[in-house]
Amino acid sequence: MPAKRIAVVTELIVIATVALGALLLTGCKKNSDKNDGGPIKVRVGYIGLTCEAPIFTAVEKGFFKEEGLDVALVKCEWANYKDVLALGGFDVTHHLIMYFLKPVEQGLDVKFTGGIHRGCLRVQALAKGNIRSIEDLRGKRIGVPGMGTPPFIFANRVLGAQGIDPGKEITWLVFPAGELGLALDKGEVDAVANSEPIGSLLLADGKVRNIADQAADVPYKDEYCCAVLVNGKYLAKNPKAAAAATRALLKAAKWVEANPAAAAKLSVEKKYLASTVEQNTMAISHLRYIPSVSGAEAAVKLAATEMKTAGMLSPSTDVAGLANRAFVHLDGVSDEWLNSLQVEKVVGGQVPPGWDIRRYAQSSLSDPFCSACFILPATR
Repeated sequence: MPAKRIAVVTELIVIATVALGALLLTGCKKNSDKNDGGPIKVRVGYIGLTCEAPIFTAVEKGFFKEEGLDVALVKCEWANYKDVLALGGFDVTHHLIMYFLKPVEQGLDVKFTGGIHRGCLRVQALAKGNIRSIEDLRGKRIGVPGMGTPPFIFANRVLGAQGIDPGKEITWLVFPAGELGLALDKGEVDAVANSEPIGSLLLADGKVRNIADQAADVPYKDEYCCAVLVNGKYLAKNPKAAAAATRALLKAAKWVEANPAAAAKLSVEKKYLASTVEQNTMAISHLRYIPSVSGAEAAVKLAATEMKTAGMLSPSTDVAGLANRAFVHLDGVSDEWLNSLQVEKVVGGQVPPGWDIRRYAQSSLSDPFCSACFILPATR
């Protein structure tokens, strides 16, 4: 190529590079904490699940707006949920800690910033059977709603913690979530790992006994299964906005705990999910939306430790390092702030006396409550 032509091409490349840089800088300014005094934009991802009530509440009750944020909701599908978050399609959400630890180990740049609600996972066996402890599960068949789902991960954790090799000493069988009880009845499995409302329904029917209960057993009873999750790049550019969004969601979680029936009604009537108000109320009332910063940090550490023990993380993984990489403390987001935070108690917003989980048995188990626990990873 002639020298003159090379010079022209080089000059064009330089001009294009400068122009691209200017565009990128402009974009960064538009998406930074410096927003000319106006509301800071934040995109919040959601799927349309009952347990996402704090997201819907924070929008409808104006909690994002109170924090100086201009919120836009981004509806996601399971198939690309993690990818959309990783690529910056949305900035903030709340989701399952156990589901994201392996991706974080593999380099996914996301951060947990505060706990939303406590766990709802169980391992159960027939009430009339001989299985009464985790040790009794050695060499047995366990039914799960999917390999890699949170019930599967939780079962692996408790097995590994008791010295049982989940990969060699357990036979895993996959069934639709609503058919796990039937698999027990037919003798196709010896135990099941499930989530709400399945676990409570089976208990209410007197069909099973709990072998491991994330809501009641030490060290799991105070463990948070869902936490606020922020895209790492967004956090680096917008630390104040990330903190504000976290506060909005944690405040909303506290509001949902005080007003489960009102939160359920809001979610259904605003068409964030497909359910009835009664079903949604019952579902929400069986979760504890007691937000916590230290609780989320402890859950990350505990889950990482037991996932490594169970062989679900790499043997070479530094658990403490992974936990430090996965969780971050933000300015103005603390347990002290949460303890001082007051939320309204709406008249009629609580669960009516006398409600019973058995009423759920008359409903379809396709209700989206905690559907995150039921969907196969291959479909996400």
